[in-house]
Amino acid sequence: MDDLVQWLGEQLDEDERIARAACWDEQSDVWTARPPQASYERYTVVDYCDDAVVSVTPENADADGVGRHVAEHDPARVLREIDATRQLLALHEPAEMEYVDGDVCMACDVRGGEPFYPCKTLRLLTLPYADRPGYREEWRP
Repeated sequence: MDDLVQWLGEQLDEDERIARAACWDEQSDVWTARPPQASYERYTVVDYCDDAVVSVTPENADADGVGRHVAEHDPARVLREIDATRQLLALHEPAEMEYVDGDVCMACDVRGGEPFYPCKTLRLLTLPYADRPGYREEWRP
């Protein structure tokens, strides 16, 4: 459990570093997608100043789809997701855990069949990072 929590914390720290590096001031973390306004413009993802953050010119995909995807996963959303994941991890700190009959994680009430430590909730939280170095197949839910 400690290895899983420590590893996941490191992944969250890296994601936070990347998201914060994408922002140049306190308001530039919210992005929106903007279709071309004129024939010479490209599809762009813009910040609050309407400055182009990303020009979207996919060769084999729909520019609108790619642009909307990038904008939807802006730094603000990434930081909210990191915060939510950290809050879930905090619910599962060993000092906070109580176990009944050795098979229930009281933080998430997962019962029977699953290893309770780390519980399925913690294992699920690692899945987005399964392609990163250090992920262990034994953590897979």
